[in-house]
Order: sequence, then C-alpha cells, then structure tokens
Amino acid sequence: MTALPRSGSFSLILQRLARLVAPHRQAAAAFEVADEPMMLTDATLRVVTANAAARAVIGEGDGTVISRLGRRLRDGEKALAEIATAATAGRPSRVEAERDATVGGGWIEITVRRFGGRTGWAVWRIAETTRQKQLADDLARQRARGTELAATLASVEQRFQRFFEELPVGWAIVDSRGNIEECNGAFQALAAPETSDEPKALRGRALSQLLHGEDVARASARLAEAWRGAAAKAPDEVRLAGPGDRVASLYVGRIDGPDGAPVGLVLHLLDVTGLRSLERQFVQSQKMQAIGQLAGGVAHDFNNLLTAIIGYCDLLLQRHRMGDPSFSDIMQIRQNANRAANLVRQLLAFSRQQTLRPRVLDLTDVIAELSHLLARLMGERISVDVVHGRDLKPVKVDQGQFEQVVINLAVNARDAMQDGGTLAIRTAHVTLDAPQTRGAETIAAGEWLTVEVRDTGSGIEPEHLTRVFEPFFTTKPIGAGTGLGLSTVYGIVRQTGGYVFVESELGKGTAFTIWLPAHTGPAEPDAAAPDAAQRAPRDLTGAATILLVEDEDPVRLFSARALRGKGYKVVEMRTGEAAVDYLEAEKEPIDLLITDVMMPGIDGPTLVRIAREQRPGLKVICISGYTEDALRQRIPSDAATQFLPKPFGLKQLAELVKQMLDGPVAVA
Repeated sequence: MTALPRSGSFSLILQRLARLVAPHRQAAAAFEVADEPMMLTDATLRVVTANAAARAVIGEGDGTVISRLGRRLRDGEKALAEIATAATAGRPSRVEAERDATVGGGWIEITVRRFGGRTGWAVWRIAETTRQKQLADDLARQRARGTELAATLASVEQRFQRFFEELPVGWAIVDSRGNIEECNGAFQALAAPETSDEPKALRGRALSQLLHGEDVARASARLAEAWRGAAAKAPDEVRLAGPGDRVASLYVGRIDGPDGAPVGLVLHLLDVTGLRSLERQFVQSQKMQAIGQLAGGVAHDFNNLLTAIIGYCDLLLQRHRMGDPSFSDIMQIRQNANRAANLVRQLLAFSRQQTLRPRVLDLTDVIAELSHLLARLMGERISVDVVHGRDLKPVKVDQGQFEQVVINLAVNARDAMQDGGTLAIRTAHVTLDAPQTRGAETIAAGEWLTVEVRDTGSGIEPEHLTRVFEPFFTTKPIGAGTGLGLSTVYGIVRQTGGYVFVESELGKGTAFTIWLPAHTGPAEPDAAAPDAAQRAPRDLTGAATILLVEDEDPVRLFSARALRGKGYKVVEMRTGEAAVDYLEAEKEPIDLLITDVMMPGIDGPTLVRIAREQRPGLKVICISGYTEDALRQRIPSDAATQFLPKPFGLKQLAELVKQMLDGPVAVA
C-alpha cells in the first residue's frame, strides 16, 4: 500500500496547482465579459476557454479550433492553420472568412495573437463583418457604377461634342445679353465665313454684330422674348452681315437651370439663301410661264385678225394698182400689219411656240457671216471683236432664229454703250463631266458650245437682273423699245434645248452667255431638190375642188375669195362636224383639204384623221395661229400634209395650194 504524502508536501502541490489554474480563471473571466467572440487556445490549438459569443460561433464540443471552426467556414481550415502558425510564432495575423451557408452565411474577421506566458498559446478574436462586408461591397459596386457612369458620361459628352461640331445646322449658345458663349463650325461658317479658319473666333461676340443692321432690333426682341419664357413660335428670317445676300432662319430656345431659372439661350441658324432664291426663281418661272401662255393665246387670236387684214389688203391691191390714189393707203395698212405680225412672232418666240427648222450648222461660219452686219449695226463708235473657239463641234439650230438671237443681244449692247465701247463675241467648246447648276438651271453633263456676247456698257441694275427676260420689261425710255428683245432670245434658246445666262456690273458692262448642246450625230445631208417628175404639174380634169374648214369668218371668207379668184372650186365649212357630214354625204372627189388646227368640237388633226379614213391619200394644208410643232405631235409628217402659219397673204396661200395640187413635194 502506497504511503500518503505528508501534509506539508500536499499543501505545496496544491499551491502550485493554484498558480497554474489562476491564469486560466483570470482569462476565462475576461473572456466571459467581452462583447465579441473571444477564445484562448493552447499549443495544440485546443480551446482552453471561450466566452459565450465564441461558443456560439465555434459550437460546443472537443477538438482543435481548426476542426471546430473550420467546419463552419468555407475553405476555412487552411486559412486557420496559416494564421495559427503565424500567431504562435509571434506574428499577429488576421483573415476574413466566409461562413458556410449551412450556418447562416455571412462574413467574420479572425484576429490571432500570441498569448504571453505560455508557449504556443494564442488569443483568438472573432468579429462579425457581414454588414461591413456588405457595405464595402456596396461601396465597391457604387464605385464601379460611378466609374461606368463616368465613362458613359464621357462617351455621351464626346458624342454630343462631335454632334455639336459636325451638325450641318448652325448652333450657338448665348447669354442674356446676346453674347456668344459657344458655337459650332456650321454657325461660324454661316454667320462669319471670314473667321472659318479661326476656331472659337466668335466667342464673346454679340449676335447683333453678325446680322444686317435692319434685322438687329427684331432679332434682339426675339432673344428677349425667349429669355422671358415666351412660347416658341415660327423662326425669324434674318439677313446676315458680310458679303453676299445671305438669308438664314433663326430659331431661339431657352436653357433652364436646375431651379428653373434661365441660364442661357440656344440658337439654331439655318441657311435658307438657296431656298429663297429658288422660291423667287420658281415664282419668276411661273410668272414667265403664265405670261408665255397668255402671249401664245393672244398671238393666236391676233394672227387671225392679221390674216384677215393682210388678206383683204391683197384683194384690194388686185384692184388698186400702183398709181391709184388708194394704193399707198392700202400699202401702209399692209406694212403695219406686217410689223404687227413680226411683233406676234416675237411673242411666240418668247412663249416657245414658234416654228423652228433646225439644221446642223457650224457656229464659226454663222457668226463670221453676221460680223459684217454687226459692224454696220454698231456704228463707228463701237468696235466689234469676234474670237472663234478652236475645235468647235457643230450645233443643230434654226439659223434664222439664232441670228436673231445674236442681233437682239448686239442691239441691246449698242443701246448700253451710248458713248462707244467694245462688243466682244466669243465662242468656246465646253465639256461637262457632271451636271452643273447655275441659278435655278441645271446644265446636263456632256458637250456644249457657248457663245458669249459681252459689252463694255453701263451695265444692268442688280434688282433688274432677274427680270431682263420678262416680256415687255425694259429699262429704256417709253417708245425706245418693246421689251421683247431679250424675251425672244430666251424663248428661242430654250426651245432649241439651250440656256442663256446674264452677268452684269454697273459701269463695267454686261455679258450674256448662250449654252447650246453640241451635235454629236452624223452630219445631215442637204435636202435634195425635187426631180423633174416631182416638179411636173398634175393634169387636173377641170377645176380642183378644195374643202375649206375655218371657224373664223374673216379668215374663211378671205381664203375662199382668194382661191375662187384663182379658179378653184371652194366648199366652205365653219366647223369640223359640218365638214365630216359633208365628207360622209357627198361622193364628189375632194382634191385638197384646208383646215384650221384649233377649232371647237372636232379640231383640225381629228378632222384630218377622219377624212383620211374615208379618203386615203387626201392632201391637207393645216393653217393655225399656233406653231407647226403642236400639229406635228398629232399628225404624222409627210409630203401630203403641209402647214401654213397665220398670218398669211394671198400670194402665200395661192403658192402653197398650187404646190400641193401639182404633185408630191419634199418635206422640209
């Protein structure tokens, strides 16, 4: 049996045990009162003591802290082992670990430091960081979102700046006094083109400095209304200062700050110079077209009157020969009627309704022939300078009408050079690779010949340049001109398929440039003269019978008398319907049909078609105060159909009738 130790020795052992346990008790007491999880581990990483908060984290039971706590963390054992090793070596460590979802998830922060006085012992402090982690994540997300928003904002600003700079519409921001704070290139190029190469040159300048003086007050009032918040209305048209007659539409809007107070005005400036010019030219074109239609209608009716006047004069002249007291009076009437007929032809030329007989011509030859006439026409104080272009292609024009164009321009130039000067006529060949726009006209690509008629005269007022081609418009004194010269030029050139443009400067002269399309087709042979068989008169048995259809009584009565006077049998009809009835009822042969083109009801072309259905090969003479071109669109061009324009005289009518009855003729 083992002997018990003496009481003195046992007391010593108890004292030593008390000294060993005392630190544990002190630590346990300290841990228990702590608000956050804390525990103490020994060298084997077993929990020596832990407060209630720590036991809730690591759970109850035995085993190392790594096994007990690690099971509750996601990938926690490895991290715990690393910090425990560091702590026992005297290196305080900290790690943030995520709790496993099975224990509620969240995040904790574990701090480990060596416990003094015991080798390998460590104090563990566990802090709940789920909220802090969420806040940190939220902050990180907000920072990332902020970075993203900043990048988006930078991109938007970059796009807006690019849009602002490259917008083809003028855009500017002005302050309450109308001073420009910012503007894009289009605004600068439009409002102040002289500063286009100086970026931001308009900053600080007043808008009023960029406008025409007469428009400044109206624009300033518009800015003031917009600053006060007046509702937006239709844009104002303002004229811009500087060279050229430039017009822009001004739009004004207010820019409000966060508090709703105005901080600036935004201006949009849209160039409408070309649009307004086109509108003026369109109105001018409509006016010219309306005048042309009126002129054509007046010419038609006037030609009927002139036909009767000239015709009856011819009938009177058959009875009153030279030496008769009435002869000179009748001749005066006829000469004035001829002058009136020339005036009507000018009206038809302006309205592009005259008959053209174009031929392929060399302009050099035509102008060379005209140069002698022009020299006499200009007089001694005006020199004529003709310069022919090289390698000119031919053109297809009516020579007589083209000569009239040049003569009209030369006469205008002469009248503008009262103190003498120079008339220069120059021809040139122009090749356009692409369409070219000049004013309201667009010249097609291709080969063109230009004829420039330039003088050194007084020039034309700028406000008159757009009206020079209007009929009856003239700046000459009353009685000095009819105002049809340039309108005739315009009509002939346009009907030929060309263009005419005018440039002028007061005190320096005027230049008219005619553009004619070059003829690129094969050369046209001269019309052959009719052979003897064609010229031989036809053997008519008895007097030829002519059906005359004309709704104008004076013209019909004169024509019937003239033809009967030549021995023909004439059947008169006042309407196309009466002529159709006659053709259907009568079996008498008709050698020639003479019909007016424009008639109410059945007109001339319709009558010709019906008559030839009943009587194939019937020869026809169409008479009209309008042009042959309108007739040819409805009646085929052949030798059996001829056109006699009004006004005509007895001789013209008789010769054409004889020509038609004698046999086939070549079509001109």
